[in-house]
Amino acid sequence: MEKVEKKKHVDYLTIILVVILLILMFFYAQLKIFGKEYVNVCGYTFFQVVTGSMSGTIEINDIVIVRITKNVKENDIITYKSGNDYVTHRVIRVQGNTIVTKGDANNTEDEPITKDLVLGRVVHIFNNVNTWIKVIKTPKVIIALIVGIVAIKLLLLKKK
Repeated sequence: MEKVEKKKHVDYLTIILVVILLILMFFYAQLKIFGKEYVNVCGYTFFQVVTGSMSGTIEINDIVIVRITKNVKENDIITYKSGNDYVTHRVIRVQGNTIVTKGDANNTEDEPITKDLVLGRVVHIFNNVNTWIKVIKTPKVIIALIVGIVAIKLLLLKKK
C-alpha cells in the first residue's frame, strides 16, 4: 500500500510541474514569439511593481493582478500605458473620457490620461513574490525539476 501512495504523490507532483511548465511556455510564447507587451490569461494579466509611488498600498517587487478592462471608477487602482511603460496608480477623478491618477505615496497628481490608455483595474496584490518568480523562471531550476521527476519515475519503475 505504501508504494501505491508514493506513486500517487509522484504522479501528482509530475502533473503539477507539467502544468507549471506549460504555463511558463504559454507566457514565453505570448511575450517573445507573438511580441505582446503583457501576458493575457482569460482577461487578466500581471505586473511587477518597480517603484515606490504606491508605497503603503503596493510596495516595490509586489505583483499586481490586473483585470483587463476600460471600465474604471474613482478610487480604483489601475494600470495604464505611459510612453513605453505601464504605470499602476489610483484613480483620483474620472471626467468623461479623461482620467486623473496619482500614486498613493506621491505629492502631485499625474498628467491626465484618456481611457484608451487604460489597460485595466488591479484586482489583487501579491506581496514580494518576485523572488519566487525569478526562481521558477530560471532554466536551471526547471531542468532540475524535470530531471528529478524523471529520476524518481525511473526508480519507481525499476523497483517493479
